[in-house]
Amino acid sequence: MSYGRSGNPDGQAPQLGLTELIDEPRISEILIDYALLGVRVQVVLRMLLAIFVLATVLLDPPADGAAFCIVVAVLYAVWCLAGVLAASRIRVGMIRFAWLALFVDLAVLVVLIVVASRSDQVSWTSDVLVNGFVAIPMIAATQLRPRVCALVVIPTVVVYFLASALARVPNGEPWSLIAMRTLVVAILALGSVMLSTVQRSRVSTIGSLAAQRARLLDETVRIEERERRDLAEHLHDGALQYVLGARQELDAARDGTDPDALGRVDTALREASRLLRSTLGELHPAVLEQGGLATAVTDLAASVEQRAPLTISVDTVGWPSDLRTTSDPMLFATARELLTNVVKHADAHAVELSVEFDDGTARVVVVDDGRGVDESALDRRVAEGHIGLVSRRVRLEQQGGSLTVTRRPGGGTAAIAEVPVVDAGARAQSNVDPRSEP
Repeated sequence: MSYGRSGNPDGQAPQLGLTELIDEPRISEILIDYALLGVRVQVVLRMLLAIFVLATVLLDPPADGAAFCIVVAVLYAVWCLAGVLAASRIRVGMIRFAWLALFVDLAVLVVLIVVASRSDQVSWTSDVLVNGFVAIPMIAATQLRPRVCALVVIPTVVVYFLASALARVPNGEPWSLIAMRTLVVAILALGSVMLSTVQRSRVSTIGSLAAQRARLLDETVRIEERERRDLAEHLHDGALQYVLGARQELDAARDGTDPDALGRVDTALREASRLLRSTLGELHPAVLEQGGLATAVTDLAASVEQRAPLTISVDTVGWPSDLRTTSDPMLFATARELLTNVVKHADAHAVELSVEFDDGTARVVVVDDGRGVDESALDRRVAEGHIGLVSRRVRLEQQGGSLTVTRRPGGGTAAIAEVPVVDAGARAQSNVDPRSEP
């Protein structure tokens, strides 16, 4: 039995990675928008860092190498300003290399601090510039690549510690104070990596949901085409043949040459009527409203048995005969889809179908003795877009229910669909306006 859904034990659809999602044309645009947003936030933060660096070297220039530091700070600010202007028209290809700018930030701070540290005895330039390292983890956190973020923030913590250690003697700072300040930067660095991980997970989740939605829409079209094709086949191979046979028998009856012709016409028309009722019952079972879910699935099983080499046993003992719920149509459609999968993929000989209602939860169970579900094949079929049953699972989950498909230890497959339901009769009764009662 092979179903178009994920084979995950918890019944959840597999979350696709960014590599898989970027190959989805309709999803790549979503990922690109998120990546562009991260780049734009990055260039704004970088511009603020450049302003801090430029203001530091202008307001408190080092005694030795002031001109060099000012030139480097100005060039860095111009470069950051160009990045801000380019962010509005940035090309998609540049997103892949935007993270390299983080190393430029780190290199500029290192160069300025090294040059300014030679004047630590008479100026505070390097002591102020070292605080700029705190901004780098914040800029790195905008990345959707946690590894790249870690690759940047780890050297940042190391360089911050070394710069603080070099300035320890001129500033008279104890090692404990340097260690505590470095710990704060390390915490920020760890937080940036974790934040990058969270952002990546959110983008992957959003992309997976969007990809699943797109595939469900495609699968809905395919399901409609399949149902129309199956309907045409049922009508052509079933009722239509009996109607054509009856027409031929009517010609013989008109001639009066065959006294049994009218009897055969009656038989053909009866069989055509039965097949048409069966087909209509599967398309829109009015018996759901009249006889309830138990009667509807019993008729469904009988209809499937007539056109497939299967023995289907139906157990409706656990379903009250007078129960009508708002989820009956959805449960019936799920049972029909499960039986269709058994017929097409399970290579089974016997099927057990049961419906149950217990403590506010409705349940449909389909068990077969076929080849058994292959979870790797399920994931592969989902990736290929064969997600007919996934649409049923999504609808059940939207109502707070679930659909699980597992391999039976003794062979075959067990599929369980359940959903919390409201008794339609009870709900109608509760909606009656008390003032309208005598």
